[in-house]
Amino acid sequence: MSELERIYTVPLKEAWNAQRYRRSERAMMVLKAFAKRHMKAETITVDNSVNEAIWARGIKSPPHKIRVKMTKDNEGAVTITLAEVDARADAKAEAKKARTEAKEAKKAPKAKKEPKAEPKAETEVEAKEEAKAEAAPVVEPAAEPAAEEKKE
Repeated sequence: MSELERIYTVPLKEAWNAQRYRRSERAMMVLKAFAKRHMKAETITVDNSVNEAIWARGIKSPPHKIRVKMTKDNEGAVTITLAEVDARADAKAEAKKARTEAKEAKKAPKAKKEPKAEPKAETEVEAKEEAKAEAAPVVEPAAEPAAEEKKE
């Protein structure tokens, strides 16, 4: 007998019929009963990742369903692990990535517009000298002697 591997979505809704403080425990029992019924298993081993997924929201509120992969070996023992990300989830992720890239592409041309830059001085020293020249008052030496000659 070869290894048998199947992916199931296990409904854990029955666990919600249990007492509030025993629902996650009941969900584990429902999962094992499902594996025994569908895989004709003698022994069942639940992987840590499945256990953590069921108990992630605490004892009161386990998930209503869980997607798992069940593998039956030659001795009839079944191992339950979380199912890999299926093709639909991959397609959704790729579509979302494409939408975000399209939005960024639309925003990029608007962001590229730059204001016209003013001509800059070649060195900082020249810039400082220009600033000092603009701030200093302009004195005309030729204008003063001409005014003195008119007075005399």
